[in-house]
Amino acid sequence: MSSTLEIAWDDTVLPFQLDASDIRGRVARLDGTLDRILCQHDYPAQIEALVAEAAVLTALIGQTMKLRWKLSLQIRGNGPARIVATDYYAPAEDGAPAQIRAWASFDPERIDPEAKPFDLIGQGYMAVLIDQGEGNLPYQGITPIAGGSLSACAETYFAQSEQLPTRFALSFGRSRLPGEGERWRAGGVMLQHMPSASPSVAADGGSGEGGLLTHADILGGAEGENWNRVNLLLDTVEELELIGPSVQPTDLLIRLFHEEGPRVFDAQGVRFGCTCSPDKVRQSLSIYSAKDIATMTTPEGIVTADCQFCGAHYEFEPATLGFEATKAPADGAEGGSGAAL
Repeated sequence: MSSTLEIAWDDTVLPFQLDASDIRGRVARLDGTLDRILCQHDYPAQIEALVAEAAVLTALIGQTMKLRWKLSLQIRGNGPARIVATDYYAPAEDGAPAQIRAWASFDPERIDPEAKPFDLIGQGYMAVLIDQGEGNLPYQGITPIAGGSLSACAETYFAQSEQLPTRFALSFGRSRLPGEGERWRAGGVMLQHMPSASPSVAADGGSGEGGLLTHADILGGAEGENWNRVNLLLDTVEELELIGPSVQPTDLLIRLFHEEGPRVFDAQGVRFGCTCSPDKVRQSLSIYSAKDIATMTTPEGIVTADCQFCGAHYEFEPATLGFEATKAPADGAEGGSGAAL
């Protein structure tokens, strides 16, 4: 356990435990990281809000799981906000930051400027994907779009798929500190009850939308009382307390849960990062024939590709692409304008 006074809180996730309640949690702050994610694109305000919420959720969930490689969230719907996708890459080594990226696809002509961001998704689902790397089977869990927010969808996922009571409180938006320019800031708290040997689940369905389970449907007895008490405390949190930067995460925990015995652990740094590269783009095109590659070729005689996450632009010689390639790629001859990590 490290001294919290020595930690810079921007772009970190702080794990904690409430010893009196058998509850664990995380406090996340995404500042420069979220700003970097959103500055890659010219999103409408509602799409920015969806991407910001998904990014904070991903940081909180990713740090909770013992990942060896990647966690992804994919939100897909039939509304104007078609796709919101995020990736969280676990640190490659002790002390290194995790990496996160996010992106959205939307139909600008269908966006109602008066609509709430969540309503732009329409009907669809949220998928949680966990990839532990080569030699391990990937995991995918799916929950419907319901509950009024992406946070509520994530809470339903943990209740339905994992039977783990989970709560999120998030806030995000543009802010301006004295002497600085406007930038995105976001913060959030995640609460999760420790796994129970025999969780108490209602037999007649849940209390959520459409009978879905919620965090309140799982625990009973003393565990349920502890969970309800801590949730009432979380309900008192203010948006500016979540975002900071004047309220440190440790101060926030004391303000909210001082009677629950909060105990903090080492904070995890989070940075924007993208894993795109010319080789990965080439690999994704390896399933196409020469005829298919020809349809992708521009009048200038090249095939181009852009990374939706970081904006990197790649250009390729058509003869080097596809399973019928007739020419090996020249080292350093092709590449992109963005960084490949």
